[in-house]
Amino acid sequence: MVQRIAIVEQILNANDLLAQENRRRLDEQGVVAINMMASPGAGKTSLILRTIEALAGQLRLAVVEGDTAPVTIDADKISAQGVLAVQINTGGDCHLDAVMFQAALPQFDLKQLDLLIVENVGNLICPASFQLGTHCNVLIASVPEGDDKPYKYPNIYRGVDALIINKIDLLPYVPFDMDYFRRGVEALNPGLAVFPLSCRTGEGLEAWTAWLAAQARRQRA
Repeated sequence: MVQRIAIVEQILNANDLLAQENRRRLDEQGVVAINMMASPGAGKTSLILRTIEALAGQLRLAVVEGDTAPVTIDADKISAQGVLAVQINTGGDCHLDAVMFQAALPQFDLKQLDLLIVENVGNLICPASFQLGTHCNVLIASVPEGDDKPYKYPNIYRGVDALIINKIDLLPYVPFDMDYFRRGVEALNPGLAVFPLSCRTGEGLEAWTAWLAAQARRQRA
């Protein structure tokens, strides 16, 4: 008789237990954490920079930067805004996990934070499977990626609490059917909070930052 061990299931279960510990630690300090996911080039760092600018003086922010290589390009951009950024080098792995996030948390004085933004590795597959212990999963889709992404990558769309549609300033120039895209999203995640915006022009940013600030206030309540 051949015994089969569900290695992947064991790994995910262990990860989820650590994620629960991470969440408890954040809850104890009243910090809300956001796991920001997207494909490469969708605008994660650009959105974080615009969010920092918009919420300056309202919320105390810090950022975890997930990168597959030991370069600090994105972390340096955030640090230049006067915000602490801690980089996690995944060593080539295509996602962050609860172990990595747990290792980063001691680098922050959580008592002095309201909001911790995690920029996950650019990928639409692996990050969907690994919980970190954050309170909200946010996905950024961008217009140049195409309107078929909810149909091609359903898992990540099912598991998010908010969706940002970035680069809407390109809609006149790119063949992107917004109705088709949003029908795909609604079929996977009914009632999902959706924020069409442009990091370049600033259009739609106010609704996104208002939602984010509301999450932080709810955590502090």
